[in-house]
Amino acid sequence: MWVEIFCGLIVYRLFRGFFSDDNVLDVETSDSRALFSVANRFEKLYRGKVYVGLRIPDADTGSRQNIDMVLVTKGEAVVISVMNLSGFVSVNADGSWVCEGGSKHKSERLLDPVVETKRRASILESYLEQRGVALPEGYFSCKVVLPNQELSTIRSSNFPSEVITYDQWVQLKPEPKSMFSGWMKGAFCGGKKEMQESIHQKLNFILSTAPMWDRLELKGNKYALGEFLEFKGKWEDIQSLKNIKRSKVSRLVIQKTSMFGFGFCGQISAPSTLQVLYSPRDYRSEGASASEWKEVTVRSSTEVLFQPENSTKVGKFKISSVVSLCLTA
Repeated sequence: MWVEIFCGLIVYRLFRGFFSDDNVLDVETSDSRALFSVANRFEKLYRGKVYVGLRIPDADTGSRQNIDMVLVTKGEAVVISVMNLSGFVSVNADGSWVCEGGSKHKSERLLDPVVETKRRASILESYLEQRGVALPEGYFSCKVVLPNQELSTIRSSNFPSEVITYDQWVQLKPEPKSMFSGWMKGAFCGGKKEMQESIHQKLNFILSTAPMWDRLELKGNKYALGEFLEFKGKWEDIQSLKNIKRSKVSRLVIQKTSMFGFGFCGQISAPSTLQVLYSPRDYRSEGASASEWKEVTVRSSTEVLFQPENSTKVGKFKISSVVSLCLTA
């Protein structure tokens, strides 16, 4: 009997390897994990606020431009692109990049990331002006971060000063408040005027209410940016979740209940039901107080349907694997 069980497990793993989308989703969550890792480090190092996954309207094209993140400090802001590349990357004479090897196992040509980041910074600046924020000239600077240790830069001296290679990234050190030194000095100081507190507050408010991707946090420190679609599951569970709508809810958190089932050989399995805590959307503040959180209980088999950014595949995630979900207005 054990032979049959062992053979069955092998067949199951082979079947998943051929037909499952887990590898695709792993790549997508890996990119998002790199994004949030960079954001968290910038916030700690420079005591600023980082806005991740912005989707800024472009008046010229009528579309939305994706901006990985914007770091806002008391003095200025930095528009940052994060490129989770692996393999070998070099710069051509025209400024374009060539990435060879890595996870895709092929040569890939990329438009100059620095030029692209500056273009998006210009679009963001126009958007801010439309919303009533006129920033000092040269207030925005740009950076392109290469945080993947499996990436090697060929002739790194050819890369523009705006590019932060992996070696530079790991050497970053915490700086005293309002003090920046080393290779970051030009980006954060540069002789620019100190931004007035009122402008700083208004900028933070506008960025916090700007269009963004939804953010799905999964167990295992995984993240995905994209668009929440809907819940799938038993009728009773969907009815319990019917009040969780984008216009009414900004964030939900999944918590375990005290009910546990028993799996194979008496091992404890996932809870049969889970508590879903959600906070009503409040446009006047950034979050809800503890007393404002509401709660519903659903089966752990309930699924979250989520469309990852830059993917044609819809991800289906068991709600038991979800830590939190942030919804944009």
